[in-house]
Amino acid sequence: MELTYYGYSRCETCRKAKNWLDEKDIAYNEHDIVQNPPNREELENLYKKSGLELKKFFNTSGKKYRELGLKDKIKSADEKELLDILASDGMLLKRPIVTDGENVTVGFKEEQFEEVWNK
Repeated sequence: MELTYYGYSRCETCRKAKNWLDEKDIAYNEHDIVQNPPNREELENLYKKSGLELKKFFNTSGKKYRELGLKDKIKSADEKELLDILASDGMLLKRPIVTDGENVTVGFKEEQFEEVWNK
């Protein structure tokens, strides 16, 4: 199955992930995470399948994250509210997000990509 890749062209980590996928000749359907981010329902599905804490989906080093003061908000908000916040702006999402419909990775760690996507 072809992967779905959500990334941002100006993100160095995204470029590393794309290069890795390209070098391994792994097909993917690319989505600009800013222009065409996953919607709330897709985000909830990605979150549930990832096995990660929802806060791992936030781009904590991003300007938008700091502007909105989300560091404290994340600690007290419930799942529904956090998903709504994430769905409001693609720049809030940690990237890249890669999925095959069952597996999900957030960010790029070569060892993790090797384990999950190099099958």
